[in-house]
Amino acid sequence: NGHKLKHQKFHRNLRKKKLTGRVTEHWNRLPREVVESPSLEIFKIRLDATL
Repeated sequence: NGHKLKHQKFHRNLRKKKLTGRVTEHWNRLPREVVESPSLEIFKIRLDATL
């Protein structure tokens, strides 16, 4: 999947609170059909179906 985000392990609690530190693992676990949705509306529908 070419839409994977690079996840870095943080050693300081401050960095863990940043958005990128919290969501990269979740994003990378999403199925390809969710990540590659052609619009925000379809992304939301597919995300709801996945969760």
